[in-house]
Amino acid sequence: QLQASGGGLVQPGESLRLSCAASGSIFSGSVMGWYRQPPGKQRELVALVTSSGSTTYVDSVKGRFTISRDNAKSTVYLQMNSLKPEDTAVYYCYLSYPITWGQGTQVTVSS
Repeated sequence: QLQASGGGLVQPGESLRLSCAASGSIFSGSVMGWYRQPPGKQRELVALVTSSGSTTYVDSVKGRFTISRDNAKSTVYLQMNSLKPEDTAVYYCYLSYPITWGQGTQVTVSS
């Protein structure tokens, strides 16, 4: 089970940090990450991180978002800086093995 937190309402240019903790230990080879679903659109990849720290980002967040992971705590983080209105979405954390989704946390960027 994955428990996400940290969403909220912010103004353009501000920052938020999302956290997602897995209950119990996870398979060491699992990839963790974040997807998002903007209003009226399909769910899309935001960022992934392997257990060794290798990362992947969608182009639209490169240079603004940073994904990290604490293997000892089975937790993945998403630091989001310079937020834009187009970042507004429900953000879901993800675990690759077994495939598991968090409950979603709302991020709204609006002035």
